[in-house]
Amino acid sequence: MTIQWFPGHMAKAKREVEEKLKLVDFVIELVDARAPLSSQNPMLQQVIQQKSKMIVMMKKDLADQQVTEQWIDYFQQQNISAIAINVNERNDIQAVIQLAKEQAKKKMEKLKAKGIQPRAARAIIVGIPNVGKSTLINRLANKKIAKTGNKPGVTKQQQWIKVKKDFELLDTPGILWPKFEDEEVGYRLAAIGTIKDQLLSLQDVVAFAIHYMQIHYPENLEKRYSIDNEMQDMWDIFVYIGKQRGALQSGGKVDFSKVSDIVIQDLRSGKLGKISLEAPETEAF
Repeated sequence: MTIQWFPGHMAKAKREVEEKLKLVDFVIELVDARAPLSSQNPMLQQVIQQKSKMIVMMKKDLADQQVTEQWIDYFQQQNISAIAINVNERNDIQAVIQLAKEQAKKKMEKLKAKGIQPRAARAIIVGIPNVGKSTLINRLANKKIAKTGNKPGVTKQQQWIKVKKDFELLDTPGILWPKFEDEEVGYRLAAIGTIKDQLLSLQDVVAFAIHYMQIHYPENLEKRYSIDNEMQDMWDIFVYIGKQRGALQSGGKVDFSKVSDIVIQDLRSGKLGKISLEAPETEAF
């Protein structure tokens, strides 16, 4: 499977990121804590190159805490600072600010040694669409500056945002890479709502998520839908959930589209529990 989706504004944003990198001291890359590797943009990694970077894993409240800690260790082993946050937790926002200050410390010391007057550290925020970038910026600035929305691609232009006297942020639109070579990457991103639902068959995405949960989170499926691992056939699972939740067409036939909507909303809202869709020991290289 190859999914191609590269709107013109994203191509422009990539060029602008390349141009603006020379203006900043370090990069803050946002990823989704439920799929930290899949939600990284490999194209951005090429653009960023040797620039200092820290990773902020968003939506930790929806992810498996144990797996999230494994991911933090994984990134730190690559000498990349990483932190997992819930944007609604004030302490988490302060932790991001503190980590950013530490990230900029060496650069500030070099400027000071050269006799350059101290200034606020400058960072650029990058990430794929719908990862929570605008919400984080608003929390960091402690006021509504960046436009937010629950659809990918809300942010369309760049702007500088001051975070107290600590540092300045350059916001950028979310950028997806041209295509997903790995089928599972596409399914993970679709499952957590990072890419538009229209790009993939939602039934296929839900089937992927259910299969993953049968292996890694069987107790979550049993608690929410009374499904145990005795039930392996995906058709039977969809029918069972449909009858249980009243997702029926006229005549009593199960509506698979409605079942898909129910399961995907349960997954994205956390009603299926705290779930991570990839772990370092199986997904990282």
